Amino acid sequence: MIKSAGTPVDPRDSTPVIRFPTANDTFSMLLAGAAIRPDALAFRYLFDGKLFTDSVDYTFAQLAAKLYQTANLFSELGLKPTDVISCLLPNIPEMAFTLWGGQAVGIVNPINPLLEAGQIAAIMRSAGTKVLVCLAPFPKTDIWQKVEKIKDKIPTLQTIVTVDLRPYLPIGKQMAVLAWQLVNPKAQSHTHQIIDFNEWLRRQPDDHRVQSRFIQPEEIACYFHTGGTTGTPKLAPLTHSNLTSMTRTASLLLGPGASQRPETFFCGLPWFHVNGVVITGSIPWSLGYTLVMGSLQGYRGPGIVKNFWKIVELYQITAFSGVPTVYSYLLDVPVENQDISSLQYAFCGAAPLSVDVIRAFEQRTGVQIAEGYGLTEGTCISTCNPLNGKRIAGSIGLPLPEQEIKPVILDEQTGSYIRDAQPNEIGVLVVRGPNVFGGYQQPQHNRGIWVDTGDGGEPYYNTGDLGRIDEEGYFYITGRKKELIIRGGHNIDPRLIEEVLTAHPAVALAAAIGRPDAMLGEVPVAYVTLSAGKQASEEELLHFVNEYIPERAAIPKRIYIESNLPLTAIGKLFKPALIKQEISRVYREEVTKIEGIRLLEIAVHDDPKAGFSVHLEGHSPDTLATEQRLKTALTGFTFPYRITWR
Repeated sequence: MIKSAGTPVDPRDSTPVIRFPTANDTFSMLLAGAAIRPDALAFRYLFDGKLFTDSVDYTFAQLAAKLYQTANLFSELGLKPTDVISCLLPNIPEMAFTLWGGQAVGIVNPINPLLEAGQIAAIMRSAGTKVLVCLAPFPKTDIWQKVEKIKDKIPTLQTIVTVDLRPYLPIGKQMAVLAWQLVNPKAQSHTHQIIDFNEWLRRQPDDHRVQSRFIQPEEIACYFHTGGTTGTPKLAPLTHSNLTSMTRTASLLLGPGASQRPETFFCGLPWFHVNGVVITGSIPWSLGYTLVMGSLQGYRGPGIVKNFWKIVELYQITAFSGVPTVYSYLLDVPVENQDISSLQYAFCGAAPLSVDVIRAFEQRTGVQIAEGYGLTEGTCISTCNPLNGKRIAGSIGLPLPEQEIKPVILDEQTGSYIRDAQPNEIGVLVVRGPNVFGGYQQPQHNRGIWVDTGDGGEPYYNTGDLGRIDEEGYFYITGRKKELIIRGGHNIDPRLIEEVLTAHPAVALAAAIGRPDAMLGEVPVAYVTLSAGKQASEEELLHFVNEYIPERAAIPKRIYIESNLPLTAIGKLFKPALIKQEISRVYREEVTKIEGIRLLEIAVHDDPKAGFSVHLEGHSPDTLATEQRLKTALTGFTFPYRITWR
C-alpha cells in the first residue's frame, strides 16, 4: 500500500499499490542494461584482494557476448526450460555468466560451496539437477573433492561443467598450478559427461541465441536454498517476474534518472545468495552501472577488507552492500589518506546492526548506512531507509514501492489472522507483492506460511520475524518468531543442532539459541539436560557435535549442562528465557572486563520496541569516564542498555 517511493504511509491504507513496468525476463533485462553504455566497463574482477590494482575487465558489449555464449552452451547440452543448472562456484565471472545466461535456457540453482558434501547433494537431489557447474581441481580448494563424493548420488545429473581458475593467476603462478595439475588427478567420471566451461564457451555464437525461447514472466528462473544453512534444504523458486520486478522496484531507491548517470557498485557478498545477486548484480547491470567484484571469497577473501578504502578510492566506488559483520570489521580499518568521496550509498541487511556501529561508521566515513530488510522468499528486499530522505538508525526503513508489509497479531495456536498490530505494537511481519514467491518447491514446507487477512487480496507470506511500525511508517525488527540463528548474515537452523545433541545417549533435552556477538551478530550455543543416571561433560558433547553436525558454522560455541530447561505451561521449550539468560551472561562478561566498574546487578527485560533491553547497576569512582569505556565495549551488540550508578 505504497503511494510513491520513499513516502511513509499507514500500511493499512487501502490505496491500490503502484505497479511499474518491468522487463519480461532476467536475460532481456540485463541485455537492456548493457545497451545503455555498451562500451563502458560492466565488470571489473579482483581475483586477489592483496593485488587489488589488478583487475580482469569486461565492457557491457563483452558481458552481453558472454551471456549469449553461456546460454548457447546450455542449449547445446540439450537443456529445456524446466531443467536445472546447479552452480557450485565462488565469486568469479563464470558464476555471473552461469547465473544469467543459464536463466535464459533453464532454472539456475546457486549453491553455497562452503556447505558440506551431504548438504550439497541434498539440495541437488531436491532441485533435480541435470547440469552442475563447478570448479575444476585446483590447489587449496575443496569444491571438486566434494563433487567427487556426491556426483554418483544425484540420479538426474548428466553433465559436469568445470571452471579452471588458472587464467586468473599471474604468469608465474599459472606455471606452478599447471605443474600441480599435471601430477594430480583430473576431473573425470565414468557416469557423467565432463566438459570445460571456457573451452565450450569459445565455440558458441556471441550475438544471438541459437535456440529461441519466449520466456513467460511466471516461469521459474532460480532455485535458492533457504531455511538455514543446516537441516533439510528448502528450495525457494523465484520467477523471472519476481526478479525483474524486484530489480526495478529497488532501483527506484536510487532516485529519478538513475540509469542516466554512471555509478560503480562493489560486490563482496556471495552470489549463491539472493542479496548478492539482486543488490550487487541485477540492479547495477540493469542500469548500466559498473560492478567491481572482490575476490573468490568476497569480503572474506585475503586483502579485501584490509584494502577496502584503497579499493573505493582506486575504482571510484559509489555503493556497496554488506552484512553487519562487514561493517564491524571495517571499523578496524582506518580510512587514513584515502579519498572515499565517491562513496554515496552503503546498504546493510541480513541481520540487525548495532546503532553504535552505525554511528561510528558514519562518523568515520561520512557515509550514511541505509538499513533494509528482506528475505529470500521476497527476492531480497522489502523495506529500506530512504537514500535521499530521513534515515533512522536501528530502523529497517520504509516499504519499497509495490510492497505490502505490516505487523499482524496471529492466533498462537492456529496461526490464523486476528488483526493488524497498532502503531508501536509488536506483531509478526507479513509481506506480499510481485516479488514474493509462490511457495517452496517441496509441498511439506508450505504448511502455515500464508496468512489470509480477509481483505480480498492474495494471502501474505508469514516471515516469522517480529516487528513494529512507528507513527511515521518506519519499521523495526524486534525479534524472531521463527528460531533461526543468524551468524554473520548466514541462517542456521537450531533444529539440526538439537537433533544431533539429543542423539547422544546421555542427553534428554536440548535447546539451541543465538548468543549475542559483537562481530558476527550471533553465534550458536546450546543448553541441555541429561537423562536420569547418565553422565556427560561439555567437552564430550562438543566433540560429539563436531563429529556429526555437517555445517561448521552451526557447531555451538558452548554447551551448557543444566538440571532443568524452562518450559511453557504445555511443556514446550521456552527459549526466550534462555535467550535472556545468554544476553545477561554476555553483557556481564563484557562489562566485567572494563576497568573502573564494579557490576552489582544485571537484568534483561522484555522491551516493547526492541524485543529485549539490558539494565545494569554498577559502581564507579568516575562514572563519566566509565560510561565512555562501557559504550566502547558494548559497540556491536544490538540490544539497548542503560546503567544506574549506585
